[in-house]
Amino acid sequence: MFTGIIETLGTVQSADRSSSGNISFWIESCLSPELKVDQSVAHNGVCLTVEEINGLKYKVTAIPETLQKSNLGQLKPGDLVNLERSMVLGARIDGHLVQGHVDGMGLCEQADQFGESWLFAFSYPELIKHITVPKGSICVNGVSLTVVDSNPQRFSVAIIPYTYGHTNFSTLKKGDYVNLEFDILGKYMAQYFLHYKTLM
Repeated sequence: MFTGIIETLGTVQSADRSSSGNISFWIESCLSPELKVDQSVAHNGVCLTVEEINGLKYKVTAIPETLQKSNLGQLKPGDLVNLERSMVLGARIDGHLVQGHVDGMGLCEQADQFGESWLFAFSYPELIKHITVPKGSICVNGVSLTVVDSNPQRFSVAIIPYTYGHTNFSTLKKGDYVNLEFDILGKYMAQYFLHYKTLM
């Protein structure tokens, strides 16, 4: 479980695809010396398990199911990824409850600066049945954000200078794909009402 508050950025050192379709990544990060093998770390919002650690680098692997639903398969050496270790029970939750289980990818349709802030708009395909609500929570590339405008298969978020400078939003441009995880409370409510209507 995560909060969507990014701790730092990591840099992809290598991305090697195996014959089975898995991709193993070596990530360089200042967090590496503090990690442990078997620990969960969110990469652009995707929960992956640390397999090896070598100095400032560590290894994780994404399986085909993960690659199909996220933008991890597009990562190449030199790319920046948002990193967050799992939350600690008893600590403040500054973002919202994030599972690290991406629902699918969204397409960046707008990336405009207004003064010292930025407005990003994203669309997502109809096969992703989840919704957003104004002032609700959404996780984009692992970043906990508040929805500004909400429309069917489209929403926008405002990014403050701190978030822009400390995440890979600073490299995000129109036409890029991002990982989306919708609010878990909203997903449970949607399923509840779907089953409730079926029983009526």
